[in-house]
Amino acid sequence: MTPLAADIIGLVGSALFIAAFAYANMVQVIDKVLFNSINLVGAALLLTSLWVNFNLAAFVLETAWALIAAVSLVAALRTRASQRRKVRMEP
Repeated sequence: MTPLAADIIGLVGSALFIAAFAYANMVQVIDKVLFNSINLVGAALLLTSLWVNFNLAAFVLETAWALIAAVSLVAALRTRASQRRKVRMEP
């Protein structure tokens, strides 16, 4: 991967973080699946860019961000599935 490609990928990841932050501050009820998906993809893109332009502090931050987003995404998907099951069971 070229340094330019890595920069572009990193910038897209950063844009996703900014979009997720803006979304979280603009809506009254956050769709946690959407929010955590955007954060996970953003972190993955930034981690990808760090393979070319490595920075230890950024790598640690993005790894933690990705792990938190992944765990939170799984929890949000489980909650959503549970809520759908309850709706189907109601008479």
